[in-house]
Amino acid sequence: MEDTISKKVETGFNRRNFFKTGLGLAGGALLTTACTDHSPEGDTNLPDQQVSSRRRLGGTLEVSGIGLGVQNMHRTYQGTVPSRPEMLNIIRTAYDKGVTLFDTAEAYGPWESERILGEAVASFRNNIVIETKYGWNIDQQTGRQLAGLNSRPEHIRLVVENMLTRLRTDRIDLLYQHRVDPNVPIEDVAGAIKDLIDQGKVLHYGFSEPGPQTVRRAHAIHPVTAIQNEYSLLWRGPEDVIIPLCEELGIGFVCWSPLGVGFLTGTLDANTRFAPGDLRGSETRFSPENLPNNLRLVDLVKKWAVQKEATPAQISLAWLMAKKPWIVPIPGTTQMAHMLENNGGDSITFSASELSQFNSELSAIEILGARLPAGVLALSGVEAPPKL
Repeated sequence: MEDTISKKVETGFNRRNFFKTGLGLAGGALLTTACTDHSPEGDTNLPDQQVSSRRRLGGTLEVSGIGLGVQNMHRTYQGTVPSRPEMLNIIRTAYDKGVTLFDTAEAYGPWESERILGEAVASFRNNIVIETKYGWNIDQQTGRQLAGLNSRPEHIRLVVENMLTRLRTDRIDLLYQHRVDPNVPIEDVAGAIKDLIDQGKVLHYGFSEPGPQTVRRAHAIHPVTAIQNEYSLLWRGPEDVIIPLCEELGIGFVCWSPLGVGFLTGTLDANTRFAPGDLRGSETRFSPENLPNNLRLVDLVKKWAVQKEATPAQISLAWLMAKKPWIVPIPGTTQMAHMLENNGGDSITFSASELSQFNSELSAIEILGARLPAGVLALSGVEAPPKL
């Protein structure tokens, strides 16, 4: 049993060559090494992929149609440390290819991903949008992760000062509360952020995985620019409440994990197991019991990838972008070829009939299992306490 759970296997699957060969429809074994985006080094001989489209978050903040998440550039899911020079190169190349939205957070490291991003973008800082997040209870002297959350106004102010230093900048373009603090009224949080906006240290703000009433209360104090939630073909929960809320209030939506932590790239099969310490191994949607059923979704994406001469990743990103003009995915990667491939999702379009057909086929697939462990899920959709 223990050997089965910890099994870690290699694959020769090249997701970039997928549409050339149609191998995804052959049902071959596509096992994972449990890396950040679930496939080995891609084909760097493909033409460079530009992100040419631009979108507006909250009606005001212009960003590239596809962004770049740098969460794992300090350490991957399974604990390996990527080459720092290569991470800097990926970020800079992304900018050269049209990416202007870069996502990080204080908690990634803690702090190290912000440092990597700040170093990488120093020469073109004024041409991009940096978004980062606060909210975990991190000791600002030592970087030690303490218990619980912390969105007390005095803590937010200190965190932002330290973020500015790490990011080598004088302002944060978009600052998210990483998770709603159940002990701090959102009126106090929004008030502190509004003060930082008035000081020019923060330009826009938003929330990650918030409760909808908390968003409404904050929006009444100062307009919310964006909500960042998990959203992909694998997890479509935001369609029920949060995306309609964004449409109602004019708030942008940023998708974290738009490739389903690699699931949608087409490199897993029913025998895939994750290495010890990999969070995905504790997500029941990837359990041995649920994988065979859930891979029906991957089969669907692979079929459309062949049809549209794209890769599964590109189809998955293009579908998100087709949903609303103010939805922006931020796929993360630690591989140059995959960043370039993800950018290619910007050039994939669906006709109205194609999108209708795709969605019809999608609706027939029920995903089994939870997207996160119960303890992590409990932090999503939280409502801030009332202001007394």
